[in-house]
Amino acid sequence: MEPNMIKITNLEKFYRTEEVETIALNKLSMEVKKGEFVAIMGPSGCGKSTLLNILGMLDDPDNGSYLFNDIEVAHFNERKRADLRKHNIGFVFQSFNLIDELTVFENVELPLIYTGVPTAERKKRVEAVLDKMQIMHRRNHYPQQLSGGQQQRVAISRAVVNNPKLILADEPTGNLDSSNGNEVMELLTDLNEQGTTIVMVTHSEHDARYSHRIIRLLDGQTVLENIMI
Repeated sequence: MEPNMIKITNLEKFYRTEEVETIALNKLSMEVKKGEFVAIMGPSGCGKSTLLNILGMLDDPDNGSYLFNDIEVAHFNERKRADLRKHNIGFVFQSFNLIDELTVFENVELPLIYTGVPTAERKKRVEAVLDKMQIMHRRNHYPQQLSGGQQQRVAISRAVVNNPKLILADEPTGNLDSSNGNEVMELLTDLNEQGTTIVMVTHSEHDARYSHRIIRLLDGQTVLENIMI
């Protein structure tokens, strides 16, 4: 049995305004094993994106425990979270989040700059991942010169160039047609088969079937888990 990469226990997150308090996560507990591919589903407003932000250490919970590789990170300060995040986690977003002023090569190179990788090593690693993602021929193009499917390939390249242990994907096929969407899901499946742990938020039952397990949320709580055969 693989050890846990993620273990969250009684996680709570509240959003408050002067008039109202919204409970985004309500004593949520779940585990993700190393090497798993987990899909998180549920209606809009059920806490999926809040959960992903906390798993990605972009936000911290109000209460509860979050163990990442057996390290308690629930109340790390921003600097500690950022340091752990940039060495361990890659993000793939629905809207690609590429920088329009940078070429494909430069977009993919960014995480390596943030982690202080030397220039020659950066070049080698970016070229290797662009080659693997079959987007090398577009290395000098800008995002707006690419199709949606190509942009998501670049975004996935950027997510994996640092060899992260975990990829968090938020509706990764949401802006793509079915053909490009299937290609992206095959890429994520290949990465998972090579050992990368993946947690994906999706509304798509079709995409969720690529995962090993579906966790369904409602009102910030786990209501159902499906093991995929």
